[in-house]
Amino acid sequence: MISLNDVKNVHFVGIGGISMSGLAQILLESGYNVTGSDINDSNLINKLQKNGAVVTIPHNPKNVEAAELVVYTAAVKQDNCEIIRAKELGIPVIDRATFLGMIMKNYKYGIAIAGCHGKTTTTSMVSIIIKNAGLDPTVLIGGEIEAIDGNVRVGKSDYFITEACEYCESFLKFYPFVAAVLNIERDHLDYYKDLDHIISAFKKFAKLVPANGAIVVCSDNENALDVSKEVDCKVLTYGIKNKADFSVKNIKYDNFGHPTFQVIHNHKRLGTFSLMIPGEHNILNALAAIAIAYNAGIQTDIIKKSLKEFKGTYRRFDIKGVRNNITIVDDYAHHPTEIKATLQAAKQFPHQKIWCVFQPHTYTRTRTLFNEFSEAFYDADNVIITDIYAAREKDTGLVNPSELVDSINKYSANAVYRNDFRSIADLIVHEAKPGDMVFTMGAGDVFKLGPMILDGIGV
Repeated sequence: MISLNDVKNVHFVGIGGISMSGLAQILLESGYNVTGSDINDSNLINKLQKNGAVVTIPHNPKNVEAAELVVYTAAVKQDNCEIIRAKELGIPVIDRATFLGMIMKNYKYGIAIAGCHGKTTTTSMVSIIIKNAGLDPTVLIGGEIEAIDGNVRVGKSDYFITEACEYCESFLKFYPFVAAVLNIERDHLDYYKDLDHIISAFKKFAKLVPANGAIVVCSDNENALDVSKEVDCKVLTYGIKNKADFSVKNIKYDNFGHPTFQVIHNHKRLGTFSLMIPGEHNILNALAAIAIAYNAGIQTDIIKKSLKEFKGTYRRFDIKGVRNNITIVDDYAHHPTEIKATLQAAKQFPHQKIWCVFQPHTYTRTRTLFNEFSEAFYDADNVIITDIYAAREKDTGLVNPSELVDSINKYSANAVYRNDFRSIADLIVHEAKPGDMVFTMGAGDVFKLGPMILDGIGV
C-alpha cells in the first residue's frame, strides 16, 4: 500500500463531493499539491480553488499526468477517462474510503460515527464538543456546519473525527479508536443482500476498535445492541426507551420543538441538557455525543454548552425562509425512518398544515423499501412525490413514483405525483396558507425547490 509520506501530488476524481472536498482540504493544509476534477462547478470547489487546489471541469485524461496518487469517489466508475489514464501511467489509484483510512491511521484517537441515520448530526455534535474542550481535532463531516465554517476542520492534535458510511462496507477501511453505532436498518440494498448482511458488516466494523478503545451503541435499536455483544473493548450504551448507561428523563419541548432533558449516567444525574434542534431522534444523537465526550473525560459543562450552541447542519431540518408566514424547510431525509422522525419533529413546531415534497432517492431503495415508504408520511397533511432521483442507477422500470403515490394513499390519502419542480412550486404557492410548513425532502436535488417556492410566495 502506498504511503502519504511517499507522495506530494494528489489528484481527486470527483473532488466536488462533500467528503472528497474535505479530504482535499486536509491535504492542502498539510502542504500537499492538490488537483482535481468534476462534472460541475460548486461552492465547495470554489473554496478549494481559493485555498490553492487546481480543479478542472470536466474530467480530462491529462489532469492526472503529474499526479503521484489518484483518489476517486464511489460515484466515479472504472471506465472514467482519468482513472484509465492513471492506470496506463502506473499511478496508484485508490477509492475515497481507503484514502480516508490512510489519513485516519495517522491519528491516535480516531472517532468514527456509523449508523443508517443520524451520522452527520452526531458527528457534528461530537466535533463541536471536542473543539470547545480545546482538544483541537481534525474533523470530516458529511454536511456543513457553522461552528467549523464548512464540512472540514484541520487540527494539530491526535483527534480525528469522521462519519463512517456503511455503503459498500467502506467503513471497514477505517481505524477507529472509538466507534459509535447509532442504528442499523435495511438500506443500501443495491449492495447488501439483506438485513443480516448489513448487520454482519457492522459487526466487522465494531471489531476494528482496539481493546483499549470503546464502542457506543443505541440500546433502543436491537440490531445495534446485537453488534456490541461480540467486541473486546469497552461498551457504552445510550437510549430513551431501554435500559442504558446513558439515559434520559423529564423530556420537555419548547414552542419550536427544541427539547430539554435530564441525562442519567448509571443512576447518577449528569445534569439538564438543551438542544436548539427539534425532535426525539436528536435527543438520541445528543446522547451518543454525550457518551463519546464523557468517555474522553470532557467536563459536563462544556458538553452542555456545546450542544446548546449547535444549530444543526445544512439540509437537516434546515429552515430556508419564511414568507407570508409560510415556513420552508429543507431536509436530507431519504429513508422511511428518517422521514418519520423529521415529520414527527415537525409536529412539535407551530404550524397549520405540513406539506412534504419528497424526492425518492434511487430506484433500488424505492423498490426494496416500498412498503416502508408507503407508511412514512402519516404526519404530513399534503404529500407531493417527484420523479425518482437516479443517482448512480439506471431506470429498470421496476418501480415508478405513481405507484408509490397510490400506495401512500392506501394509508394516508394525502399524496399526489408531480413530475417537475416548476409545477410543484406553483401548486404550493397557490395552495399553501399562512401558518403552513413546507418540507423539501430527499438526498437528490430537491433542495433547489425551496428558493423557487420562496420566490413565488414573495411575488
